[in-house]
Amino acid sequence: MSAGHHGHSHQDEHGHEHHHDGHRQDRGAPGHEHGAGHPPRVRHGLRHRLSHRVAHLLKPHSHASTDKVDPALESSARGIRTLWISLAVLGVTAVAQAAVVAVSGSVALLGDTVHNAADALTAVPLGIAFVLGRRAATRRFTYGYGRAEDLAGLVIVLTIAASAVFAGWTAVDRLFAPRPVEHIPIVAAAAVIGFAGNEWVARYRIRVGREIGSAALVADGLHARTDGFTSLAVLLGAGGAALGWQLADPVVGLAITVALLLVLRDAAREVFRRVMDAIDPELVDTAERALHEVPGVQAVGELRLRWIGHRLRAEVAVVVDGEASVRQAHGIAVEAEHALLHAVPGLTAALVHADPSPAPGETDPHLALAHHTAA
Repeated sequence: MSAGHHGHSHQDEHGHEHHHDGHRQDRGAPGHEHGAGHPPRVRHGLRHRLSHRVAHLLKPHSHASTDKVDPALESSARGIRTLWISLAVLGVTAVAQAAVVAVSGSVALLGDTVHNAADALTAVPLGIAFVLGRRAATRRFTYGYGRAEDLAGLVIVLTIAASAVFAGWTAVDRLFAPRPVEHIPIVAAAAVIGFAGNEWVARYRIRVGREIGSAALVADGLHARTDGFTSLAVLLGAGGAALGWQLADPVVGLAITVALLLVLRDAAREVFRRVMDAIDPELVDTAERALHEVPGVQAVGELRLRWIGHRLRAEVAVVVDGEASVRQAHGIAVEAEHALLHAVPGLTAALVHADPSPAPGETDPHLALAHHTAA
């Protein structure tokens, strides 16, 4: 690794996780302590360093092992807690609705109950993914197990698709073999309960999913929201049946199928983007702005961000003074990484490479890599 690379692993009181994988400890060389061995920076960075140190005196970093709080692990714990709570709420809702289905024979309510049960069960693979994501990286899985969360998102998408197929098949079957809906007031009450339970769970999952950066949890919340609207559709079906329209129940079942297909599209798009390493362009803009404010950074070259589960990682090349020493370039890389960790929400690791500014007549230092890039 070149001297310009920097990526370290410690945590501070701001809740950031830094990875030291770019240093030479893994090659048997002595380690270093944060801030040790760095000579004074370029002159125009003195004021920045002084103000930064004053800020740390007011709110210092904590490097003691007993004080470390991994934000990614903390977010995993929030995700697991969200799943347990929503599982309990949806479980109670599904059991209540199933009891009404048994006495009423409502196909619309049956479809809604199946959706609620399936939505509750999607918490299982997602919970397993959150637990796996907390495991440390290994020599085989060098980035850890965060991708398990994205795989769970695919399972959720398939579950929504299966629910849509089941709801559609049941509704079409009932169209050709109509059956009266009994105990209509109870069906209506069960529909209201289903809407309330699903909407609460949907808001909870989507909010926490966005806060911790979990596309799978957001997709699961969208699934719950659709189930809430299908519960309202069941309520409409019960109203139609009360007015004597026998086909109201299966027609509403078809409407539920359409609603499920719409949420399937949204959830699939969310998960597909995450699997394909799509990133919000605003995060890239935020990272670039933070890097340009770092003293010693003359320009920002290649910048890449990617989600691994709900953990965000960055790889960036910055241009520094070509006459700077290795230590000075490394110090600028440290400051650049630090600025990214503070500026970009959800970022837990950054690898910064320092490139020298070009000199007149100087050969491109990356020329030896050109044929690999072309390949």
